[in-house]
This record gives sequence, C-alpha cells and structure tokens, in this order.
Amino acid sequence: MSHTPHELVQEFPEFSSKISDLKKNDAHFARLADEYHTLNRAVHRAETLIEPIEELAESQLRKQRAALKDEIYRLLAA
Repeated sequence: MSHTPHELVQEFPEFSSKISDLKKNDAHFARLADEYHTLNRAVHRAETLIEPIEELAESQLRKQRAALKDEIYRLLAA
C-alpha cells in the first residue's frame, strides 16, 4: 500500500482546471473538496503512523474517502 496522499488534482489530472474553477464558483463542490481533503489527510496520517488508529477505523476512513471521491468524479464528469 502506498502512503502517498491522494490529492484531487493528482487523482483527476485531466480535470485540474475544472477542479480549481468549481472550488471557486460552486459552494457544494468546494464543501465536498474540503471534506475530501480532511478525510484524505486523516487517512494519510493513519497510514504513516503519525496518528495511528485501529485498523477498522482506518478502513472506514478509506471507504468514506472513496465514496466522496466517486461523488466528486460524478460532478467533474458532468
């Protein structure tokens, strides 16, 4: 497993300009992006043992991040 943070622009490089535009102009997208960033950082801190948590809790964070990423992708692809 990679311990590299999964930033939105790295996950969706083809949408980098759209991500930037939506963060500025769409409050719903901006909120989702902020929530993703927060979850992503929590997962990264858990994976790198900066802030270790139980395996089940870490797994739940990853699932939440994946669901949020799917929702963000749907907005980007629309």
